[in-house]
Amino acid sequence: MRSIEYLKSKGVDINHALELLGDIDTYNDTILEFQKGLEEKVRLIEEYYQRADMPNYAIYVHSLKSDCKYLGFMKLADIAYQHELESKANHYAFVKQYYSTLLDEIKHVKGMTNEYIYGADIEEEGFTPVNVTTIDSEVETLNTEDIILVADDSEVIRIFVKKIFDANYELSFASNGEEALNIIKEHEKDGKIKAILLDLNMPKVDGFAVLEYLNQADLFLKMPVTIISGDSSTEAIHKAFTYPIVDMINKPFSEQKIKEVVEKTISYSK
Repeated sequence: MRSIEYLKSKGVDINHALELLGDIDTYNDTILEFQKGLEEKVRLIEEYYQRADMPNYAIYVHSLKSDCKYLGFMKLADIAYQHELESKANHYAFVKQYYSTLLDEIKHVKGMTNEYIYGADIEEEGFTPVNVTTIDSEVETLNTEDIILVADDSEVIRIFVKKIFDANYELSFASNGEEALNIIKEHEKDGKIKAILLDLNMPKVDGFAVLEYLNQADLFLKMPVTIISGDSSTEAIHKAFTYPIVDMINKPFSEQKIKEVVEKTISYSK
């Protein structure tokens, strides 16, 4: 793996990334997960672009934007954000006009990440290989009864949260709202879920459908929820706070911020 100076020389905002991720080891874990999942994310973006399916297109460019902010790829994050806004407004003409711009920057970032990870001798650069375990959408077995459910379609977010809380909590991960609902229903009666970190923009079933289920089942006190989302629109915020959620934080967030929010959320559990 190359020195981090390689990415700095390419304009990557490493200082911003390390403010969020904390250290180079976590950054390397995260960039590996990003690189591993990028091809599939681009495939889905292309699929929904070709279908002119703007709601689903918006979900995946939103996820791309969040991941890029964590890693310091700010140009791609900004381009993806514009596509997110325009696709949410159903402006397919804009998406079509600037789609090649998005793909070109994705190609550029993919080339940089490949060069960073594989382009230099590891021993020469003073790095050791990073072993990364992909987080599946299932509960990690630990010696605790307290579960934090993390529902977010971004693998980058899930690995970041896992790194912070894995030693103290049993973690359950869902990559979409459908998986989140299945986990919630599994634990409705046993009281093990002490906090839910919920993204609003997810494929298949979105976060609002999860909130509605929790509301109808009268589970908010039993399973308190904090929203983790990159959607800072007034409409989304207002709609989220029509439910008795504990808090809302925008991505990307720092380790200190998510620790504070999880502690606050767990304190609401009854």
